[in-house]
Amino acid sequence: MKTTMMIAAAVGASLIAGPVMAQSLNSKDRARIARAAPRDRDDVRYCLIQGKKGRDKGTVIGAAGGAGVGALAGGNLGESLLAGAAGAVAGRVIGKSEGTNSTCDRVLRRNR
Repeated sequence: MKTTMMIAAAVGASLIAGPVMAQSLNSKDRARIARAAPRDRDDVRYCLIQGKKGRDKGTVIGAAGGAGVGALAGGNLGESLLAGAAGAVAGRVIGKSEGTNSTCDRVLRRNR
């Protein structure tokens, strides 16, 4: 029963966290858009937002997956939280690269 409750909590947290993640850009990203060539500004904005969505989504999925694996492995609460944190870090790194495609990579490389 304990494992089921942990998995249900992780799934619930991931469903709630989705809409909460704002898609606004920080000042560094806004400055990057302003420095971009005028023809590329919309593409740079789109690619930065897609990259942020990928990072955020990867973080949530990694945290839920790590906590679920920690609970299934029979760990106590602390071990499950540690596994969730490790999963969140790994998910963020993976999501960062998977959030954009090759076209966005070229646009962002061209407009540093």
